[in-house]
Amino acid sequence: MRRLILLLALSVASMLPGVAQAQQWVASWTGAVHGPYPIGNPTAQPELKFAFSSAEQGARNQSFRMIVRPDAWGPQARIRLSNAFGTKPVTFNDAFAGLQESGSAIVKATNQPILFGGQKSVTVAPGQSAVSDPVTLTFVKTPGDMMLRGRKLAVSFHVVGESGPMTWHAKALQTSYLSAPNAGPHSSEEDEAAFPYSTTSWYFLDEVDMNLPTKADVIVAFGDSITDGTGTTINGDDRWPDILSRRLHAAYGDDFVVVNQGIGGNQVVGPAEYMPAKPVPGGPSALSRLDRDITSLPGVSAVIWLEGINDFGAANASAESVMEGYTRGIAHLRQKLPGVRIFAATLTPALNSTIVSHGRAEVDAKRKALNEFLRTSKLFDGVFDFDKATMDPATGEVRLEFQPNSSTGGPGDKLHPNRAGYAAMGNAIDLQLLTGRAK
Repeated sequence: MRRLILLLALSVASMLPGVAQAQQWVASWTGAVHGPYPIGNPTAQPELKFAFSSAEQGARNQSFRMIVRPDAWGPQARIRLSNAFGTKPVTFNDAFAGLQESGSAIVKATNQPILFGGQKSVTVAPGQSAVSDPVTLTFVKTPGDMMLRGRKLAVSFHVVGESGPMTWHAKALQTSYLSAPNAGPHSSEEDEAAFPYSTTSWYFLDEVDMNLPTKADVIVAFGDSITDGTGTTINGDDRWPDILSRRLHAAYGDDFVVVNQGIGGNQVVGPAEYMPAKPVPGGPSALSRLDRDITSLPGVSAVIWLEGINDFGAANASAESVMEGYTRGIAHLRQKLPGVRIFAATLTPALNSTIVSHGRAEVDAKRKALNEFLRTSKLFDGVFDFDKATMDPATGEVRLEFQPNSSTGGPGDKLHPNRAGYAAMGNAIDLQLLTGRAK
């Protein structure tokens, strides 16, 4: 279904007068969906009972304004709306994209309508997704414009009737906005009045692509909560993939684009089975989401994979089973994406974490065994040593200065690094090894 909608979108775009045909589409922002709301691991989530009175009903004739930060800007964009974990068809209409001004307000005259196959609405079946037609971003006068770097896109859409269980990404660490139930369509509006409720999660939207005038290589950061960004700052854009992105742009302009496909609580090989009717907070296993979250994205050239601590802590899996999972996953990626470069990142410390399941000595022993496998295996094109960047060798724990929680305050959990810890991780990546180019 997605391929059909995409072909329709591209054919419509080719007939539109004045639409520039750039060299390539690339994924410029992603937010991996992992289950039906409210199952997941959000950070600093406001009370949502006034926005969503029932998880079973989901959205009810209401509008969403999702705030996302594209890693590169092009003159055209397209979006993907997902109903991957829904149980009934969802109809979306009144979709728009504009430049965020502040909060839920949009910069005047930037909000542009989005169509699907030339139509104002699209119905997405359970388990499916829909890619929009290209929409011209009139405010992108010059791709690569430094004044747009770090700016955010407001993607708005209306859910017709009741959605049923909502496909979402819980840990956005970014404030987005919701209208009241039964408020009707308000996506075209530039002001804030129709969006009184805030959320730190993303719903339905899981991808934004940009049409860039020059070739760019997409690097996918793939993993669990330590890639998703637990412990860093809300609206701060300082997860380790964000740090990496800024370093790459400073060195190479828009030649490289970083997207984040981390999911809080995710595992490499577990759970063995995942269904919308039996969800778990960490979502489906990494192995089962490789196609949706990596190989389906346009422009992917490299993957950095950091994962395994939840297999050991939450599921008590063996180190050998996770190693075997990595081996299978890498083989799948190389088969689906010939020429892709795959990098391992070593697992950061969890010893003595206040999350008792993860802080055990047995978990640390498995973590060390997996890290040795990652460092010495010939499966990867390179390894980035996040363990070395964050561990206190005297204690085996996360370094003291990396422990306090930057999102919600307090001492931290000795599992998730804070803003300073993520900065150390992002700065530990060898750009020349990652890109194959001199800085």
